[in-house]
Amino acid sequence: MKQILKHSFEAVSLLTTSKGMLDVTIVPAFNQPDWLIPSSLILSVDDYEESVSTYDWQQQAVVVFHLLPQDQSPDKIIVLEGNTSEHRLALQTAGELHQLQVRISQVKDIDIPEQLNHTDIDKTVVPANENVVLSYLFQTVMIDDKTYLVPDLDKIAHQLIDLDS
Repeated sequence: MKQILKHSFEAVSLLTTSKGMLDVTIVPAFNQPDWLIPSSLILSVDDYEESVSTYDWQQQAVVVFHLLPQDQSPDKIIVLEGNTSEHRLALQTAGELHQLQVRISQVKDIDIPEQLNHTDIDKTVVPANENVVLSYLFQTVMIDDKTYLVPDLDKIAHQLIDLDS
């Protein structure tokens, strides 16, 4: 497996905008908790009703992660900034995005719920021959008694790019 090269700029600095507040976007996901994405990482949200593995965004092929099963039709694609332009990532989903501003103290880390162990989320991102635990790619949090997944977008992008090449 290739080593993940990170620049000195850490995405967490995007989260702590002012006075301990997080600006996040809730992205709907099927058969798992909705995803929390830092709003400042979103480059575009486009209507797109065709399931694709790469998305042509501003003359760049961006790898796509699907938050829906293959038999469900998507209605939008969300392009996210990466560590480099080659490591940008797109999420394909259906449903409305919701913006949320919460205090850091409202976000509680929790263990991965048991029902997530019965999903194919890790098989979507990780090759079957690698033994990877869900917590490697996701952190589970709770805000106002609702569970969300906070994905490690860098690792997901690198996994998808490695699979694609």
